[in-house]
Amino acid sequence: MSPELLDAALAARGFMPPDEGLALFRAGRDAAAAVPGAPLLEIGSYCGKSSIYLGAAARDGDTVLVAVDHHRGSEENQPGWEWHEPDLVDPAVGRMDTLPIFRRTVHDAGLEGTVVALVGDSPTVARFWTTPCALVFIDGGHGAEPAATDYRVWTPHVAPGGLLAIHDVFPDPADGGRAPYEQIYRPAVDSGRFSEVSATGSLRVLRRVD
Repeated sequence: MSPELLDAALAARGFMPPDEGLALFRAGRDAAAAVPGAPLLEIGSYCGKSSIYLGAAARDGDTVLVAVDHHRGSEENQPGWEWHEPDLVDPAVGRMDTLPIFRRTVHDAGLEGTVVALVGDSPTVARFWTTPCALVFIDGGHGAEPAATDYRVWTPHVAPGGLLAIHDVFPDPADGGRAPYEQIYRPAVDSGRFSEVSATGSLRVLRRVD
């Protein structure tokens, strides 16, 4: 990853540790090489930190990253929750709006030609999505229902030989929330369609093998 983009990723607002971000970059780079011409796709972009890591991989692989997010914040970002950031609330409507920060992050990283923002609700977008993806990165809502829905609607779009990346996977309940582990990681592995490639912190990368 270029020093300039790494600096931009480290400076960007978000919750991804550097070791996990670099592992995500490597996964994106490897996926783009394994499935040439197919896009990378992320579910849950927030303010664009992970989008820089994956955007860098997409640019290196001569493809694009499609970043899907409604930019209204997942449940853990709402008022009264631990990860709420009050300055991200649009006072005109009284709701979260991370899209302006996301766009500025991508712009400042010089990735506007590579990162395509798709603003919409994840299952709604998935209803009309037909393109096989070299990599699908799921980091959307961390409740049981949103996580289970993202697994159901997006994993079929991982191309054969492509990668599924999942953030905030905590096998030990003492380490964090359970939904990504129970609703995405375990079903993917137990299905026999995916095998684990790497584990870095809470990031799991699986390859589609069926």
